[in-house]
Amino acid sequence: MTTIADLNDKWAAYAGPGGWNDPDMLEVGNGGMTYQECRTYFSIWALMKAPLLIGCDVRNMTAETYEILTNKEVIAVNQDPHGVQGRKVQTSRTDGCLQVWAGPLTGHRMAVVLCNRCSKSATITVRWDALGVESGTTVVVRDLWQHKDITGDSAASFGTRVDAHAAQCIFLLPGQCCVLKEYH
Repeated sequence: MTTIADLNDKWAAYAGPGGWNDPDMLEVGNGGMTYQECRTYFSIWALMKAPLLIGCDVRNMTAETYEILTNKEVIAVNQDPHGVQGRKVQTSRTDGCLQVWAGPLTGHRMAVVLCNRCSKSATITVRWDALGVESGTTVVVRDLWQHKDITGDSAASFGTRVDAHAAQCIFLLPGQCCVLKEYH
């Protein structure tokens, strides 16, 4: 899954309304991945505006699989009419296993996935300047998996602890003064 995401990232400039990159169907629910890995997978596919083709037998899916595949807030990122594919915008550590993926949405909003590909939990921090947001801009941060705002006033960055092979999928709403970078 991670190799496919990396390959699809290279083709982001060619994606948009009328032509979407297709990194293949979702393997969520087919075994071989933990719950956190499945959420990471779905988060990245949604951010990449990939077609969300369910690849498991929907007649026999678990409650966890159903929860992942029906998360309205994460699906809304995928279906946002702005249609710009999210990209990898920041990596940390020499092996690049701590990553920030981001993509602009309508209404000066942005979707961000803090992705930990490492074998141990770690804190991942996204800096506003990596997203094209001016430092000092007040930003509301929302957790799309927990369906709740996790901070109401971040002015330069946001960081959180992310388990190994897991991701934090967040939504940013900067102040109205701000225009977010387009990742074309």
